[in-house]
Amino acid sequence: MSPPARRSKTLEVARRGGGDASGLAGKKVLVVDDDPGNRELVKKGLSPFGYEFVEARDGSEALSALRAHRPDLIVMDVEMPGLGGVEVCRIVKANQGEGGFGFVPVILMTARQGSGKIEGLELGADDYLVKPFEMPELSARVKSMLRLKALQDALVAKNRELDRANKELDKRREELLALSRTDALTGLCNRRFFEERFAVEFARSSRYRAPLSCLMLDIDHFKRVNDTYGHPFGDKVLQEVSAVATRTLRDVDLLARYGGEELIGLLPETGPVDALRVAERVREGIEALRLPYVSADGEKTKVGCTASLGVATFPVPSIDTAEALLRAADDCLYAAKEAGRNRVRQHEE
Repeated sequence: MSPPARRSKTLEVARRGGGDASGLAGKKVLVVDDDPGNRELVKKGLSPFGYEFVEARDGSEALSALRAHRPDLIVMDVEMPGLGGVEVCRIVKANQGEGGFGFVPVILMTARQGSGKIEGLELGADDYLVKPFEMPELSARVKSMLRLKALQDALVAKNRELDRANKELDKRREELLALSRTDALTGLCNRRFFEERFAVEFARSSRYRAPLSCLMLDIDHFKRVNDTYGHPFGDKVLQEVSAVATRTLRDVDLLARYGGEELIGLLPETGPVDALRVAERVREGIEALRLPYVSADGEKTKVGCTASLGVATFPVPSIDTAEALLRAADDCLYAAKEAGRNRVRQHEE
């Protein structure tokens, strides 16, 4: 049988036996060959399956087409002028990550009659064909590679979906963790989280003998504020006092709502002189507050408030435990209240 007759026969076989592309119609195939007749033969043999075709005459055009058209499969001749099929294949495989071409199967076509399967695959191809080949064989291999591509794309999509889900889960977990550590009214840390951090910071301070100061704050006459202006206004006072204290403290310091109208601050690497200075700035900031209040009859006024603070620092001879540090700061807080409120008292040896 003459070569033209053989080509005609194989194309006819492909048309009769290849109508079912198993949902692969519309897949894009890049055909790369320096011989226009070979490119046309491949296209005609695969056309009954509904594929879309992109053509390239050499390796350089193949890479340009790959970037521009993002084909699902490359059917490429090995020997071409300039950049050959092997080099192109290696470039494609070296750049198949998400930032590159992605996974694109490559079927190499070679005229080397002695090429074996191992040799063909060693060229970097996912599959290979030795010219001249029967068209049904090409169509079968193309289908196989396109199915592999579809499976790989589905796997990548699933992995991306899983990655997004994991990130969303991590985000929700962080949000829940933040909620479990945060006082809803003031936005400060809650007492439970403070106690966890306090244990860690005290252990570190004890080990390295680094100063650690504790500041306790209580809003003066807070019950009177609630009784006079109502609990919503009392909540506003607590929020504003918390904001003043937060702005005064450093980022490395820890401020928490300890209970009711009482706040507590933890100041790592802070000795008694600096701790007293910080406490005084907090007290002055609170004393300067003027909060707008509108009464039931529409009268507008400005309401001020004050706070009493107690400060203690570790290490000193009389404070050798975490409990002793808290107790000393608490004792100083009550001493400030007994001395007339709106003042700071510091633990002394």
